[in-house]
Amino acid sequence: MLDYRFIKENLEAVKKNIIDRNMDPSKADADLVVKLYDERTALTTELQDLQTKRNANAAAMKQKLDAETRQKFIDEGKALKDEISAKEAKLNEVEEALENAGRQIPNMAHPETPIGKVDTENLEVKKVGTPRKFDFKAKSHVELMEALDLIDFERATKVSGPKFYYLKNEAVFLEQALIMYALNILRKHGFTTFITPDVAKEEILKGIGFNPRGNESNVYAIEEEGTCLVATAEITLGGYHSGEILDKSKLPLMYCGLSHCFRREAGAAGQFSKGLYRVHQFDKVEMFVYSTPEQSDELHAKLREIEEEIFTGLGIPFHVVDTCTGDLGAPAYRKWDLEAWMPGRADEAHPEGDYGEVTSTSNCTDFQARRLNVKYRDDDGKNKYVHMLNGTAIAVGRAMLSIIENYQNEDGSITIPEALVPFCGFDKIGPKTNVSSPVFKSSKK
Repeated sequence: MLDYRFIKENLEAVKKNIIDRNMDPSKADADLVVKLYDERTALTTELQDLQTKRNANAAAMKQKLDAETRQKFIDEGKALKDEISAKEAKLNEVEEALENAGRQIPNMAHPETPIGKVDTENLEVKKVGTPRKFDFKAKSHVELMEALDLIDFERATKVSGPKFYYLKNEAVFLEQALIMYALNILRKHGFTTFITPDVAKEEILKGIGFNPRGNESNVYAIEEEGTCLVATAEITLGGYHSGEILDKSKLPLMYCGLSHCFRREAGAAGQFSKGLYRVHQFDKVEMFVYSTPEQSDELHAKLREIEEEIFTGLGIPFHVVDTCTGDLGAPAYRKWDLEAWMPGRADEAHPEGDYGEVTSTSNCTDFQARRLNVKYRDDDGKNKYVHMLNGTAIAVGRAMLSIIENYQNEDGSITIPEALVPFCGFDKIGPKTNVSSPVFKSSKK
């Protein structure tokens, strides 16, 4: 969250930032934060004055006093105790309201972030590779994978519900190859590797910026446990050092985590959300960095360069966009999205395909660190909040989708990118001569 004093001293800029982010000012109410902040400050001063009087009263009681004077101090002490108790209760109430209001205020946006409401207003900053020109009608990854017996959506719907899937045959090895490919690149760049828990406490999700409860939540809450299934390893890696003071000489800490990811919002409408693009469960390798404020801009650029390296090595055409204010997400100060070329996105407006997001990287400055209380001791001896950054190395489903659509052949086979062959153990996926799984037929009438 933002520092309350910063909000008060930069109120108009904060309110403009809320509007620029296309957020509802009645929900992200900066004026309310300032009002509650001032009220808390006044209550804290009043409480301190009362505590000073109580201490003076207690000191006076230690002296030799006549009965009448002693009773007077006793009565005064009781009155002070009651007044302090009432003041503390009021202060706790205001502090809770202030924290709730403060959590609704988004991070400030980078001065160069394009102003816009939706993702179509993101600004392209780089393009890599040339989309392939097919001399046959390209198919979507769903068509290709079902024909090659690589995926089963129907049985997954029967067992788990819509937007789940069984990955099969060579696709299993392709997924594992993508994970190993990404992890090896990150190891080369000095990242500490993790396999993280798939469950996190609600207070950690709140700290990172996810809403663990309510209709707007994008995560699965575990009833009566106070925990949730994670939507990304950003949550578990961000919570790893919660409540700690880090050694400045060890910064930046560069972590990467492999985890399952669970998201409720997979049911978004539109043909481009079909198949692997938007699902309820997928695997992802996530990068996460703890740094000093002075390091974070340079490290943000480095995370983006690593994402570009990964997809350049896969031979997938892509472009990078500077995410507009309305599409940023509350914790992000600046975010770049890498969007890969997807032939399966062909429509009347884009007959040969279009770009779709496969990775993103965000600099969240100290926004998450304030919520999670992660600090470092600076050279001046003061404890200061770290900056926290995150970036997708590989979201496996979307990476697989883009490979299958870009590397498809006229006979329906899929060529494996050269960088993945050592991990896969094969260089092509072709039609099956014997399909082991019978065609799905529901017994329901």
